[in-house]
Amino acid sequence: MLAKALGTNADSVILDLEDAVTPGRKDEVRGVVASWLAEADFGAKEKTVRMNPLDTPWGLADLEATMRTPPDAYVVPKPETGEGLSAIDVELSRLERLHGHPDRGIGLILIAAETPLGALNVPTLPGCPRVQAMSWGAEDLSATLGVPTNRDESGNYLPVYQHCRVVTLLSAAAAGVQPIDAVYVDFRDVDGLRAECEEGARLGFTGKISIHPNQIDVINAAFTPAAEDVAGALALIEAFDQAQVEGRMAFTFNGQMVDAPHLSRARALVERARQIEER
Repeated sequence: MLAKALGTNADSVILDLEDAVTPGRKDEVRGVVASWLAEADFGAKEKTVRMNPLDTPWGLADLEATMRTPPDAYVVPKPETGEGLSAIDVELSRLERLHGHPDRGIGLILIAAETPLGALNVPTLPGCPRVQAMSWGAEDLSATLGVPTNRDESGNYLPVYQHCRVVTLLSAAAAGVQPIDAVYVDFRDVDGLRAECEEGARLGFTGKISIHPNQIDVINAAFTPAAEDVAGALALIEAFDQAQVEGRMAFTFNGQMVDAPHLSRARALVERARQIEER
């Protein structure tokens, strides 16, 4: 599975020590993951480890075992408070010093809103300086609430999950970290995945977590700016450059009035396309 993952078009690979591993195999799999980090060639892919929460018997050992040759970031499931993230930050700082790694060189990717308390505290979580990205978790939240589904009969998220999705997006954007949309669990439903990805991109998410290799290309297509959109953004930026020479920041472009927010949006789209191209 690791070899297959490394051969995909995924931007990041998550090595899961949490839900994918039974309690009786935690020690064994932890050692395997540590070996992968030390020996496998991830190429340009970001390598991440989904750790167990620190308030379980395994979270601390996950960090200790994998920090000798560390990942780029740890995926943190079920974060509930800023204090809990500070505890991870302190432990990582200790291990960075122990193994001679740069201070706070290891990031955190949060899977927020997986518990009711975590959902209530989402806006406070990116206060931890290690946070690089935020996603959210509808499946664990519905399990915690004891309900059989998180979607209505049309496949749309029920209101509480819509709220968690939006507050995660806004909290990440406010903190200047990447908002990443949640998994789409029905990996056979390609049309449903594509529709949810396209909606997520329109909302402002920059990517989505996949749970099956067949989802990756659909996700990448939805979150990669279209060539014509990039060309349009470049043309708009050029028009703004000319307008500023003339002392104007509001003018008509392609039949629409544009001003400073349109320029910011165009620059952000071009920068995102550049970053994707560099990968």
